[in-house]
Amino acid sequence: MSPARQAPRRGSRGDGTTDQRLLDPGARLDTHTDLWRVLKIQAEFVEGFGQLSDLGPTIAVFGSARTAVDDPSYAAAQEVGRRLAEEGFTVLTGGGPGAMEAANKGARTAGGLSVGLGIELPYETGMNEFVEHGVNFRYFFVRKTMFIKYARGFVVLPGGLGTLDELFEALTLAQTGKVTQFPIVLLGTEFWGGLVEWLRGSVLASGKIKQSDLDMMTVTDDVELAVSLMREASAPLGGLLGE
Repeated sequence: MSPARQAPRRGSRGDGTTDQRLLDPGARLDTHTDLWRVLKIQAEFVEGFGQLSDLGPTIAVFGSARTAVDDPSYAAAQEVGRRLAEEGFTVLTGGGPGAMEAANKGARTAGGLSVGLGIELPYETGMNEFVEHGVNFRYFFVRKTMFIKYARGFVVLPGGLGTLDELFEALTLAQTGKVTQFPIVLLGTEFWGGLVEWLRGSVLASGKIKQSDLDMMTVTDDVELAVSLMREASAPLGGLLGE
């Protein structure tokens, strides 16, 4: 790919974020403005495709921006990033602090490609210092498309609403066949166990999902298992990991 670059961080305006202005109910009747926004959205897709098209085999690592350095999840994310890089994967995160920083750090220190996809927010944190190749987005849905399009699997560490959003979108797309060969690993049995039990005891028990839907997720504390599942899922794609 072209030499990696750290994309400049887009600051949010005083009247809210770009997503907020797009989705504001008071602006929905402004057809002229929305037509121009379509061009901005198109340009953001073009930029993302251009910047990310030659990443090579890539795994996305998600987790909370609020994860402290002394949190066990930080160490786990760093180890995941390191091991994925050692296996030949590009490590892709949201580019922020916390667990994302840890995964980028692990990949970078192991000599792998460390990538961050930033998002415009009312509070600006900027890309973490371990992102080697950064791309910033105004629109959440464009950014989420990039994660799904270029990642071959997700490793999901403890996180909040943003992490849950990415997790359930991945599950939905896998369930509906929109993506294939897409392993999803939840790293942290204590944190994720309650969610999985609720899905099994309430959602599955009431017939809202199938057992095969739950089987799309692997819950573990074992970093090596997470990495091996990512490798196994990529192996049928033609030996792209240097084999």
